[in-house]
Amino acid sequence: MSALSAASSPDRSAVAETAGAAARARARASRRLLVNALRIAFAVVVLAAWEIGTAIDPAHPDGLLIDPFNYGRPSAIARQLWTWLTDGTAQGPLWLQVATTLEEAFLGFLIGVVLGVIFGVALGRVRLLSDVFAPYIKALNAMPRVVLGSIFIITIGYGIWSKVALAVVLVFFVVFFNAFQGVREVDRVLIANARILGASERQLSTNVILPSALSWILASLHTSFGFALVGAVVGEYLGAIHGIGLVIATAQATFNPNGVFAAMFILAIVALTAEVVLTSLENRLIRWRPNAITDVRI
Repeated sequence: MSALSAASSPDRSAVAETAGAAARARARASRRLLVNALRIAFAVVVLAAWEIGTAIDPAHPDGLLIDPFNYGRPSAIARQLWTWLTDGTAQGPLWLQVATTLEEAFLGFLIGVVLGVIFGVALGRVRLLSDVFAPYIKALNAMPRVVLGSIFIITIGYGIWSKVALAVVLVFFVVFFNAFQGVREVDRVLIANARILGASERQLSTNVILPSALSWILASLHTSFGFALVGAVVGEYLGAIHGIGLVIATAQATFNPNGVFAAMFILAIVALTAEVVLTSLENRLIRWRPNAITDVRI
């Protein structure tokens, strides 16, 4: 009888564990559904209030609570998007403007991340380099980097590379400081143990330091892609042939707030898509960490 009880005990534990996992999965699914429903409800309420506010207000001299001439209205923004999709913008097809901005942002993001990681790890690992270059990096970081867009347009021209250069500058410092701090925060006991086991400096960097600093670097990517997008758009706004920034500048020049908001909506979709991709990449790369939470979506 005792043997039978002992044999059935692991079965009951397995069943209980399976039931617990299923309950947790249902709870996560329910919460995700609730969050998404609340997000949609919030957007609907804001857009409805905006649309109604531009439609009627008896107390206003013009009968309007929100002046659509200055602030646009959601229905007109939707019509503007549809016009761009069907007829194109003043600068050409909408897909060309989006593709140009994405190309500039992606190139700036990629180059800025690579340079930021390389310099951040190098200065974090070698204190002499950090002491020598620290004043210069602090001075460059204190400079209003957006104003460099005009310098890049003068020196590089109106092509994509002036926008890429501005995006690189914006991305570099975000990634650099995170990589630098991540390297400095690596557990010194872990480094000492690796050295005792005979790890070379190259093995120490690739197998100990970089994996430990990876969470710092990945955290910077969420912010840095937004900066890359800002750099591309601001560069286009200052002077370009194609791009969403040029579309915004044209809408502003023609007093078209619906065009400005429509372009902002496109940029928001691009940024949210990039955030989803970066979050998925981060979850895959830090899955090995025991405290990594992979089921959280913001």
